[in-house]
Amino acid sequence: MVGQDASRAIVLFSGGQDSTTCLAWALERFAHVETLGFDYGQRHRVELDVRAPILRRLGADFHAWAGRLGPDHLLDLAVLGQVSDTALTRDVEIRMGEDGLPTSFVPGRNLLFLTFAAALAYRRGIKHIVTGVCETDFSGYPDCRDDTIKAMQLALNLGMEARFVLHTPLMWIDKAATWRMARDLGGAPLVDLVRDDTHTCYGGDRTHRHDWGYGCGACPACELRAKGYREFAAAL
Repeated sequence: MVGQDASRAIVLFSGGQDSTTCLAWALERFAHVETLGFDYGQRHRVELDVRAPILRRLGADFHAWAGRLGPDHLLDLAVLGQVSDTALTRDVEIRMGEDGLPTSFVPGRNLLFLTFAAALAYRRGIKHIVTGVCETDFSGYPDCRDDTIKAMQLALNLGMEARFVLHTPLMWIDKAATWRMARDLGGAPLVDLVRDDTHTCYGGDRTHRHDWGYGCGACPACELRAKGYREFAAAL
């Protein structure tokens, strides 16, 4: 392993609202920030298509951050989609399952994401790993819980003989506060970027434009994003 550099971070960057806000959070704090995305056969893989335009806009429109943006990485995790039978990897209804978890839950997804992020960070000498999981707007995903992230940090550090720090800037805030964080970090230009360029809709719909951005407007991700935006806008 290259020695871990405390000024370097890697952000799990899907192309969605949360990960883009976390990317801005990291760019404000670290001298060098790399990004990592995953293609796991998600039905809303349009989120991967918006990643490059977002990165270009961050570099072009936010000069203080431009020099801090490092390489972008995209890993093929098709095997995750192959072993998953969920509403995010199959064309099935998003509903609450018999096990009490939503059918959009992809078992092991965030655990795998963090493991691969740590493996990449290990090779590149990066100490800080940033992810946009959140327990406040709890989606029913057990791998978004604070306890899970703390356990993963311990396991990764023990298993790799390293000292990674896992950051979850959104863990204890709701979607309205996530919009406010974007405004506080980058002002109206960052809010505009998050609204217009990011993708969060589980259905992968980028044909319908709303006041809060693109999406079907009906899936749980769209409903949560819309509710948060309207609360944020009402307080302006």
